[in-house]
Order: sequence, then C-alpha cells, then structure tokens
Amino acid sequence: MKFIRFSVVFLFTAVFVLQAAAQTREQGPWWPHPIWGKDDQSGGSNWITPEKVLKALTLVKTGQIYEIGQVYSADMPLFGDRTYSMVMPGSPTGEPMGDNNLVYYDEFLVAEIGQVGTQFDGPGHIGERITMADGTEKDVFYNGFTNEEIKGPYGLAKLGIEHIGPFITRGILVDVAAFKGVESLDHGYEVTVADVEDALQRQGIAMESLEPGDAYFFRYGWARHWNDHDKYNTDPPGIGMEVARWVVEKQASMIGSDQWTTEVVPNPDAGQAFPVHQELITRNGVWNLENMNLDELSGDGVYEFLFIHTPIRFKGATGSPARPIAIR
Repeated sequence: MKFIRFSVVFLFTAVFVLQAAAQTREQGPWWPHPIWGKDDQSGGSNWITPEKVLKALTLVKTGQIYEIGQVYSADMPLFGDRTYSMVMPGSPTGEPMGDNNLVYYDEFLVAEIGQVGTQFDGPGHIGERITMADGTEKDVFYNGFTNEEIKGPYGLAKLGIEHIGPFITRGILVDVAAFKGVESLDHGYEVTVADVEDALQRQGIAMESLEPGDAYFFRYGWARHWNDHDKYNTDPPGIGMEVARWVVEKQASMIGSDQWTTEVVPNPDAGQAFPVHQELITRNGVWNLENMNLDELSGDGVYEFLFIHTPIRFKGATGSPARPIAIR
C-alpha cells in the first residue's frame, strides 16, 4: 500500500512538473483567453456591450447618485511605502494676467497614481514568474504577455490601462457584513461562497439573475476604519480563492470592495502572496477596484444599481484612480 501511495504521489508530481514546464508564449495554462483571443488586452471590460449598457440603464428608478469611492488626501491609508503628495506651486500659481487681472492655481501631484486611494487594478499590475518549455523563467501577465513585451521606462508597452473600456453595467452589492449582523468582519476573515450566496439570497437577488458582465462589490464593513490606519492596513477580511473562482464562473466584468486588496490577508495558505489577484487579474482578466465606501448603499438597502466607472487612460499605467458612482 505504501508503494502504491508513493507511486500515485509521484505520478501527480510528475504531471504537475510537466504541465508547469509546458507553456510557451503561444499556449499556456491561462492563455490565450478562451473568449477574447490571444491579442486581447481589455479583459472583463469586453463584456460591456451596448446591449449590456441599455439593460443596466433600466435599473435606474429614482436617479439618486451614490459616491462609492473615497476622497484622495495626504492622510489616507496607503499600502507599504507608496506616496501621495499634492502641493500648490505659488500662492496663487499665476500672477495677474490681462486687464481683468486673472489669477489661477495649479496643483503638482506625486503618487503611484493608479495604486493609491480608491484604485483600479489594470492588466499590467499583477503577473507571475513561471518556467517556460525551454527552461527559462519569465514574468507573465494577463493573456500570456511577458515582461519582455510589456516593460518600458515611461509606461507599459502592452497591457496599459488605456486598453480598459468604461464600465456602465449592473452593479451588485454583496453585503457580507450586514448578512453576518456585524459592523465589520474580523481581521483575516475569509468570505466563503456560502457567505456570498446567502447574502445575495437575503438581499433578494436570485442566483439565476446573475449575468456575464455584472460587477460585484463586497462590503466587509472595513470603510469605517479608513481613518484608523493601523487597523485599516492590518489583515483585512476578504474573499479567498473559492470566491475568486466563483466570480470567474459568473463571468464578472470586475469586482471591488471596501478594503485595500479585496482579498483576505493573510491568505489561509501561508505560502501564498495575494493569489486572488493572480487568479482574477492575471489569469482571467477580471479587474479589481479597491478602497471603496459602500456604507451608504448598505444603509439604504440598495443592492442592485447602475454602476459607472471610467478608468483614466494614462497610457502605459498599471491602474487608475477612480470616482465610481452607483445610481439607483
């Protein structure tokens, strides 16, 4: 029996090693994209067709607008040593001009502009180092694009945020904190598929109503800690790989949440670093909007809405700042 068990383990290990070394630029474990093909750089935004937009517009009943992003400021929590600094050159910047004595102000902003505050992760943000068929190691990103193809000193040559289209679609709030009956989930709590589906059921959203191109926003109650940097930045609750695969199965255009990574930190598998980012962004082109504020939607019981987000087309950028809105 020990010999048989060893043989089975060896066989699975051998298969895994062969698969891990089998990828080429033309064919790999997650590329080319099965729907949009080998040249695609837009991912989930491809779901936003004219038909999808028209259907989403029918969700508007009152015209009430909800701001579901945070305000950008120097005192907002940041990941690691990222920077956000805005200064006003001159007081005012421009001295009086013309007979009418016009004056004006400018601002000078220094930041990882797509990766601070309410931030939208694009296709060039997350990759994975893998072994190719010829034995070389390559850093591979969405749809199989390699680092050699995308890198550039003044912006990405491929997979820049400019390839992502506007999102005008059905937004769905998954209010896990309310479902659990808490103001905020505990540090490090992993949201399960059962949590998601039970929350949707509580909200009156039928599973059969979920459609390709919908956007899912997970509320953990974490926005309440926005001004407490130590608490906000430490081990937030979030989704894990189980829910990530559920999102992919539902063919979401994008997801988002009210914390800084959307996924649970730390991952239950201590050896994994932000694997949900890889599963969604790198392997499937499902984009991620972080540091949202979903409390007002929750308070008003708004679970389905017209969602609008238009990533700023900074050529070659890894992400975009955002002012997402929900309209009921």
